[in-house]
Amino acid sequence: QVQLVESGGGLVQAGGSVRLSCAASGSVQGIAAMGWYRQAPGKERKLVATTTWGGASNLADFVSGRFTISGDNAKNTVYLQMNGLNPEDTAIYYCYARNLFKLYWGQGTQVTVSS
Repeated sequence: QVQLVESGGGLVQAGGSVRLSCAASGSVQGIAAMGWYRQAPGKERKLVATTTWGGASNLADFVSGRFTISGDNAKNTVYLQMNGLNPEDTAIYYCYARNLFKLYWGQGTQVTVSS
């Protein structure tokens, strides 16, 4: 089993920045990728960013150029640096981790961007 604990959400003004963190514990040695989804009220959950421990990463088009994903292998932690936030970025952000057998989710952290 893998446990994921997120932190860093909150209320920010448009144009501001927030950094989310997600720390993995448990059976971390089998993790192939980690990343972030988000879900806005009344909308489906969407993939935001993903990274592997080998350093490969991908960002969704709607955040490319504003968000950055990075990882710290030693701490089993991934970060989502979000810059240039706008109200459309308001959502619950969920960390995920994937191994060969299962997809794990964090509890989610709310990010609210005020105009």
